[in-house]
Order: sequence, then structure tokens, then C-alpha cells
Amino acid sequence: MDKVSIARNPRARHDYHLLETWEAGLVLTGTEVKSLRDRKASLGEAYAHVRNGEVWLEGMTISHYGPGSYNNPPAARSRKLLLHKREIRKLLGATTQKGLTVVPLEVYFKDGRAKVAIALAKAKKAHDKREDLKRRVAEREMARVVKGRRT
Repeated sequence: MDKVSIARNPRARHDYHLLETWEAGLVLTGTEVKSLRDRKASLGEAYAHVRNGEVWLEGMTISHYGPGSYNNPPAARSRKLLLHKREIRKLLGATTQKGLTVVPLEVYFKDGRAKVAIALAKAKKAHDKREDLKRRVAEREMARVVKGRRT
């Protein structure tokens, strides 16, 4: 399986506890696909939600394709995500709970098709973020010490 990463959302893992992840297809126009192939996309402010039994991605920005002229759609329009009905029902049930949301993690091409990795997530509190940071610093320090001993 050939996977070419286009854009990632680095804040997602920092700001949220990721509970479960899915891979969703992405409904795009022709010029949007060409812009994605040029890696002109941003997931910085993006989020997903269920509306009328369908999952929609909001806030993802795909820059205009230069040669596209009048065919270019708006850069930050709503885009439909393609999931199985049981996955949509699971997302709908989970997001009705307090504090759970759907965040996009990455946009990529898999076998020539645009895909989005989405996750059901719960927001982290400030003290959780600090603990994660302390844990990563400690792990990095231990790895550095262990690496120094081997030489």
C-alpha cells in the first residue's frame, strides 16, 4: 500500500486524548486533488462533525490551484467524508457524549485516492499536557543516557 502524506495536524495529539481512529475517503473536485498533489493543504483549524447522517470536514484549507481559473472552489469549504454507515453511527453516538469530538489527524493519498485519518478524541486538560511534556523529556533524557553508555 502506497501512502503519500500531504498534511498533518500536530496539535491533535497534543491537545486531545485519541480514543479511536478511522480512515475516511474525501469528496473533492478535480482542482482540489491537483492542489493536494502539490501538498498545498492545511489541517490547522480543521474538525469533523456529523450532520444529517453524513460526516463533514470543516476548516481544512486547500489552496487554489494556479492553472485552475474559475474551476477553483473556495479554499476552506465543507468537504464530505466517506465512511461506512456503522462507523457514522458510532461517531454520532460518541459525539453526543459530553467532551468528545472528531479531529482529523492527517490527509494522505493511498493507492491514488485522497484519504483522511480521523480520530474520536477527548480534550486534554492543561495538567495532562504538562505531564505528557514531562514524560517525553524524561524519555528523551533516558534514551540519551542509554545511548551514551553503549559507546
